[in-house]
Amino acid sequence: MSMDKTLRRVTDLDEQQAETYRYWQSRPVAERLLAVCELSEAAYAFKESFKGVVVDAHPRLQRPSSPAQR
Repeated sequence: MSMDKTLRRVTDLDEQQAETYRYWQSRPVAERLLAVCELSEAAYAFKESFKGVVVDAHPRLQRPSSPAQR
């Protein structure tokens, strides 16, 4: 997947927000979802590294250590 690296100079904040919106609306849904996933992972990794905790590259769901009683 190639990435468009076009630079645009914007001096107005409203125009910048409109340009950002137009860009993301032009991308396929799968690409937008992938970007959200990557940003979420980066944010959580940053949060954990800021606390000094090493983050697993491939986190897995954790199971409870004992079965729940009904």
